[in-house]
Amino acid sequence: MTHNDTIVALATPAGAGAIAIVRLSGDKAIEIASGVFHSISGKKLQQQKSHTVHLGHIKDGDRVIDEVLATVFKDPHSYTGENVVEFSCHGSNYIQQEIIQLCLRKGCRMAQAGEFTLRAFLNGKMDLSQAEAVADLIASDSAASHQLAIQQMRGGFSSEIQRLREELLNFASLIELELDFAEEDVEFANRDEFKQLLTRISNVLKRLIDSFATGNVLKHGIPVAIVGEPNVGKSTLLNALLNEERAIVSDIAGTTRDSIEDEITIGGVGFRFIDTAGIRETQDKIEGMGIQRTFEKMEQAQVVIFLLEAHKFLGQGEDVKLEIAKVQHKFPQKAHLVVVNKIDSISEEEGKQLDVNLSAVEGSHSLLLSAKTGEGIEELKSSLLEFVNTGILENNNVVISNTRHYDALLKALEEINKVQEGLDSGLSGDLLAIDIRQALYHFGEITGEISNDELLGNIFANFCIGK
Repeated sequence: MTHNDTIVALATPAGAGAIAIVRLSGDKAIEIASGVFHSISGKKLQQQKSHTVHLGHIKDGDRVIDEVLATVFKDPHSYTGENVVEFSCHGSNYIQQEIIQLCLRKGCRMAQAGEFTLRAFLNGKMDLSQAEAVADLIASDSAASHQLAIQQMRGGFSSEIQRLREELLNFASLIELELDFAEEDVEFANRDEFKQLLTRISNVLKRLIDSFATGNVLKHGIPVAIVGEPNVGKSTLLNALLNEERAIVSDIAGTTRDSIEDEITIGGVGFRFIDTAGIRETQDKIEGMGIQRTFEKMEQAQVVIFLLEAHKFLGQGEDVKLEIAKVQHKFPQKAHLVVVNKIDSISEEEGKQLDVNLSAVEGSHSLLLSAKTGEGIEELKSSLLEFVNTGILENNNVVISNTRHYDALLKALEEINKVQEGLDSGLSGDLLAIDIRQALYHFGEITGEISNDELLGNIFANFCIGK
């Protein structure tokens, strides 16, 4: 791939629609666009100011392809930092392809996935973490994932990393300078100040690394496993949460043999609900496989809804508490929510007894509901939201959600720890410098100061064509 030619691609989703946008970027973008665009006013695009819009026709010779709006952006004041022209045409598949093919014949090349954003990165319009946020912004499907992407795209994360890198780089320069005066045995880098800096960097890195647990689930949706014995209403609860008949409901125990998953957004946060096979002793080989998969899904889930049947909880309260305790012991890090279903089938007096039994269950949140009538469903949604710490987003704290960034931060922290240990043990400056360089390298990987073609290829291959 070369980046000094002019590229063209459809910037809007493929398919027919009211409007489509064909985007050109490169040194000759305005020249090529001017060759196919004929303004109604008779003006040439090369003579127009940046950030102006012009009405005219796209023509192939004497043949009119479409009436369009041509928007002109002149370098460096464009998304890519190059000359850019965008044709807003009618959304016919035929028209889109005719305009693109015409531009190709006039000297353009088809853009590859993410190449417009890649050029923006290469031309210094954004750093690498901001470029990755563009893809996250396009893919965001909830308020939380959108806010994460916007925060990163505005440079909050990369600015913090850049500040740390610059401070560390200053001390690294002083230590490198000491190596030039090794015979004089002088110290340019104040070791006490350096220790304070390393402690501060370490604390920031740990905070960012810890934020990944929240950022990752907000970005991809929080997995919630609905578990319990057969026929307690797990599938009915899933259908009630989704407000559709997603899972088959039957009075026959063991109807669900495999896990069923679907997603909804609650309060701007995505949740991925998993309806699992009922947990019980069984000789049925297929049902046994489903139960095994239930435990696997519980392992993957961030939240476990342990669903109970109202009558059984009344009659065998101690046994049920024992079962809940087993689950809590097996998955101690999971957030648990004990939900008693089918309260529509019990009396008011029995409901009071349920409240007493639930208050005796330690280590779990609990509530009553009827998946059949919908009573308590909104309370369940509110309880699920309480498990999510979205306050860190509202307070504009930096949260990371990118696995590549998480990996780089872990490696940077490891190198910072080595530098701290080296300082405490009186390690020589040349050996300290090696670990500092490695930490700087991992910081640079995040923002793109240090990158290679393979890394860029992996990142931008996940973009859509035209972005």
